[in-house]
Amino acid sequence: MNPPAAFDESTIATLVDRFYEKVRRDPELGPIFGAAVRDWDEHKRLLTSFWASVALRASSYRGNPMAAHRPHPIRAEHFDHWLALWRQTCAEELDEAHAAQMLEYAQRIGQSLKLGLGVHPQARPLGVPIVGAGR
Repeated sequence: MNPPAAFDESTIATLVDRFYEKVRRDPELGPIFGAAVRDWDEHKRLLTSFWASVALRASSYRGNPMAAHRPHPIRAEHFDHWLALWRQTCAEELDEAHAAQMLEYAQRIGQSLKLGLGVHPQARPLGVPIVGAGR
């Protein structure tokens, strides 16, 4: 059995680059990202920093993912579609172990974002029950 391939910031940068090229061409996600991202190179650098901080504990990312997603017209199915493209790209670009790990991170982060943005089926606006709802 071969040892796992190197997994470093360069590997993550390639993954992010290939993934966002798919996103840009995607008929469902492309328009959402196209309206939100002004500088794709900068966006990919930021997301490489984000994923390196998640996967490598690089502590290089400075940002607020919840705030970054809040102003955009994102629905639960967009997260699901994003995750399917991420899964596909991870399988193409990474060895099996790293692909599985990156997918697990993405699933957890996606669930948190969906809950925080109120697009998860179990989410309630601001997490506060509505008095008199269901009466």
